[in-house]
Amino acid sequence: MPGKEEHDPAPIRTALSREDGIDLDIIELLFFAYRDFTSDPDQILAADGFGRAHHRVLHFVNRMPGLTVAELLEVLKITKQSLARVLKQLIDTGHIVQLPGPKDRRQRELYPTGRGRALALALARPQSRRIDAALKETGREKRDVIERFLKAMVNPDLRAQIDNLPGRPGTVGSDDG
Repeated sequence: MPGKEEHDPAPIRTALSREDGIDLDIIELLFFAYRDFTSDPDQILAADGFGRAHHRVLHFVNRMPGLTVAELLEVLKITKQSLARVLKQLIDTGHIVQLPGPKDRRQRELYPTGRGRALALALARPQSRRIDAALKETGREKRDVIERFLKAMVNPDLRAQIDNLPGRPGTVGSDDG
């Protein structure tokens, strides 16, 4: 809670506006875009009793098979406790397998199973269609601008982490060279 403003129980009946120096329109658009971007996967996940945390774990394990638990914690910026329940469910339901590391058997490497890969793709397809439709509506030539904008929204000290993800343009294992 920023500051210790005096608590005034009287209702405020005027909406926040741009006069406050905050770009509320963009903030609202991000809220609405996120709501709709996650709505289709949320329905698919709910059928298995899963939520968005499961989606994030599945996404990154599928993007980076062999990712260690420690690396996943770093990517997601969550605690071991937060990951433990979600990961256990994904392992117990046969979506992910956990194997000891080849060099350090204490490390746990995570791999998708066929079932986990199928679910990750089922979650990504409607999101990909939504992105594709938005790019068609705004113009495909804007893709680079949109990517740069989204990356700029990430904390500066964490942007290199994005560049190092497998499959990203310019990284080892990407399709561009």
